[in-house]
Amino acid sequence: MKIDLPTLDGAIQTYSMQHLEDTVPPATVPSFNRIAYAAAHVVVDPRSAYEPWSDTPRVDWDTTLAFREYLYGLGFKVAEAMDTAQRGMGVGWATAAELIRRSIAHARTIPGADLACGAGTDHLDNGRRHSLSDVINAYNDQFEVIESAGGRPIMMASRALCAAARSADDYKNVYDAVISGSRNKVVLHWLGEAFDASLAGYWGSSDVATAMSTVLDIIRLHQGKIEGIKISLLDAEHERQLRSQLPDGVLMFTGDDYNYGDLIAGDSTGESHALLGIFDPIAPVASRALVALAAGDQQSYHRLIAPTVDLSRELFVAPTQYYKAGVVFLAWLNGHQSHFSMAGGMQSARSALHYSEVFRKADVAGVLIRPELARRRMAEFLRLNAGIEQQAT
Repeated sequence: MKIDLPTLDGAIQTYSMQHLEDTVPPATVPSFNRIAYAAAHVVVDPRSAYEPWSDTPRVDWDTTLAFREYLYGLGFKVAEAMDTAQRGMGVGWATAAELIRRSIAHARTIPGADLACGAGTDHLDNGRRHSLSDVINAYNDQFEVIESAGGRPIMMASRALCAAARSADDYKNVYDAVISGSRNKVVLHWLGEAFDASLAGYWGSSDVATAMSTVLDIIRLHQGKIEGIKISLLDAEHERQLRSQLPDGVLMFTGDDYNYGDLIAGDSTGESHALLGIFDPIAPVASRALVALAAGDQQSYHRLIAPTVDLSRELFVAPTQYYKAGVVFLAWLNGHQSHFSMAGGMQSARSALHYSEVFRKADVAGVLIRPELARRRMAEFLRLNAGIEQQAT
């Protein structure tokens, strides 16, 4: 199969697809030797009446939950209502809370399904500064929604806390208050400023080593109530340094969408589990790679995972926070949803050239699970968004 795609130099090039067969899902749920959370996207309902740039989109609940069932069937846990679900970038707390309640109830109907849910402070008014008590109460409010529904919390980085805190001790006091009151073990979340500029200097310092010391103090104090920490700084060495210092029983969940292949495989400093937005679009290939890793077949693992890292680096290219557009684009190409519309109108955040690069690299990585459908939808997208009429067949 061939398709005409735009290139970086402004030309049109005929591209021959490498993977031509549909991907058949596994007959049984695979098993891994790493914990692998896939942060999942939200499917909006573009036929409903709502303001696209508001933070209360109309959600297509059936399709949204069906995608989570697809992830469970590939062996993944789900990280619900996280950055990949457009928290704070099109999806506000009211929608996120409903997503959390529905997703927890849905998971109970699926044998073996497991999830954890993002708890933050995003229902606070970003237009004013809040006290540390406000931040603690906001976290507790969201923890209560999750835990009352029977879920486990992921303590997301807080814009409000970053704005309010004046020292590392302020972070320690807030995290101490919230973690101490949690009914369940908590996953901490360190999201770098590449994903959200308002989180610059999180943990009280722009120096990573100093910030790391602060978060390690928090983890050591609450070792028995922390499942692990997700770190998304897009720097493998920072993750290795933190990983090597974690107390026994506290897991490192890589959130490094540039270097996850090697970090999950591990080295002399240890190995990482995963909580990744990239697992959403690469799920079938990542599942096979993790099965190979569990079997001790490092060669097959790296052969499968390496091309997905190249795709991920394209999806997460700066401005990194718009990676969600590529995630949903691939869900549409793969037939997981019938349209390419997003909360906040985020489908417009990337160029047609970027989406063309995503298409090429997704094909090379083998993540286009229905190649003919993907080619047809890509051609439709280019005609409408770049004025490119197809000559190739």
